[in-house]
Amino acid sequence: MRRRLRALAAALFALPLAFAAAPSAHAADPTTMTSGFYVDPDSSAKRWVAANPGDGRAAAINASIANTPMARWFGSWSGTIGTATGAYVGAADQRDKLPVLVAYNIYNRDYCGGHSAGGAASPSAYASWIAQFAGGIAGRPAVVILEPDSLGDYGCMTQAQIDEREAMLTGALAEFNRQAPNTWVYMDAGNPRWTDAATMARRLHEAGLRQARGFSLNVSNYFTTAENTAYGNAVNSELSARYGYTKPFVVDTSRNGNGSDGQWCNPSGRRIGTPTRTGGGAEMLLWIKTPGESDGNCGVGAGSTAGQFLPEVAYKMVYGY
Repeated sequence: MRRRLRALAAALFALPLAFAAAPSAHAADPTTMTSGFYVDPDSSAKRWVAANPGDGRAAAINASIANTPMARWFGSWSGTIGTATGAYVGAADQRDKLPVLVAYNIYNRDYCGGHSAGGAASPSAYASWIAQFAGGIAGRPAVVILEPDSLGDYGCMTQAQIDEREAMLTGALAEFNRQAPNTWVYMDAGNPRWTDAATMARRLHEAGLRQARGFSLNVSNYFTTAENTAYGNAVNSELSARYGYTKPFVVDTSRNGNGSDGQWCNPSGRRIGTPTRTGGGAEMLLWIKTPGESDGNCGVGAGSTAGQFLPEVAYKMVYGY
């Protein structure tokens, strides 16, 4: 608590400078308000280890995956969303840890890909859901990854649908700025081989990036940290040239230890990457996707559903085969 009060006091004294130079409207830095990242006690990896203590793979999965800080994803499965986010950040706050949350419920989610299709029933339903999401966090420190794939998933959409999606994201950012002043929100910007940097910079800007802390890369994908850093820098070069600002970015390193083989959906031979921490060329390296959770009914996850924990995949990711 003393750490948080010191951080808030420093932020208040620096307020004029923060608004002139900081990359988001938030004065508070949630990383200085907490003592490290939160380990989700109810992750799919944790639950599997607890349910299978005699399995020969359990020790490796527990040591290398289940006890690493990673994000919790929230969507239609989360029940009353404000209650769910409030309980999660509250539990982290009690331990003086920084939680990472993923908002994954946008209307027409994964509209073109389809493996994770779903989301809110309408744009207005999403607006209500994300407002409650932010309200549950309230003033406690948190990091939020906003709607993975939403700005890369444009291939089959009409301009009207694109405008609708960008308006939903802009509205979401407004809610976090209004209700969750100690939360850093990162808009998802896909990965280095999905959309060129100039196009992604335009999409981010049109969806309200100025209101966000920054953008996220490589969520649920496999590209190396170096590739993502180069891409993030390229996006920032475009933002600077076109719109006069840049933003910090974070990279999902949960499954990029062996890089990508060009496949995105449950490829074999992948490996866990650098555990969650600050730095590394990006503002933060985060585990956003849980290693071992399926991308869908494809690859080495044939017969599974998106998000299902596959212990054989998790175990192989520990060793990279």
